Amino acid sequence: MNITDVLIPLLSLIALEVILGIDNIIFISILSDKLEGADRNKLRLWGIGLAMVLRLCLLAFISWILKLDHTLFTISGMGFSGKGIILILGGLFLIYKSTKEIYYKTELHQEGPTTSPTKTSFRQLLSEVIILDLVFSIDSIITAVGMVQDLWIMYTAVIVTVAIMLVASKPISEFIRKHPSFKILALCFLMMIGVALLAEGLHFEIPKGYIYFSMAFAFLVDIIQMKTIKQKT
Repeated sequence: MNITDVLIPLLSLIALEVILGIDNIIFISILSDKLEGADRNKLRLWGIGLAMVLRLCLLAFISWILKLDHTLFTISGMGFSGKGIILILGGLFLIYKSTKEIYYKTELHQEGPTTSPTKTSFRQLLSEVIILDLVFSIDSIITAVGMVQDLWIMYTAVIVTVAIMLVASKPISEFIRKHPSFKILALCFLMMIGVALLAEGLHFEIPKGYIYFSMAFAFLVDIIQMKTIKQKT
């Protein structure tokens, strides 16, 4: 086998997994901000580590995972598969969590400390991370199968991607924590991803390139605005 035949699909799959992993990092970063000190880093490491474990375990049951793409039942002429149901539930969960956090940051937060939410436990936040890890893992594994056929390439791509996520997660988490406006932007991004997952589960697929381009443009605008404000002060 030519080395090019291995490197091209491997690098392509790593790039795809990194892009899909951004959603995980942002979600974990926002949830970890509710914790203090060591627990914040602990949730971040556990969340990304479990994402790798889930992906590797799902690859071990790849034949079962592929069956999730088969239609289970039909309603009004629309077929629903196991993957579709998982994407719908995951999308609704992500929309709910994002909307709730945005509402707290923009409305309840302004009403004073009396309306602040109760302290969230580490276990509760970790369980929420696991739910989203499972949704994103199934989506990425089924996508990976369509790109490459060799199982060892998928395993390698997952491990390399998780290593990249571990390195990038702390700077991203700190940046989001220090800049409240970017936290709202990140929450809006997660809401968009939730809508995309919901739409995909209902067979109305929104190209992810449109979503990431829109978010990159909004991120650029936010950076320009932040620098403009700093210059005026």
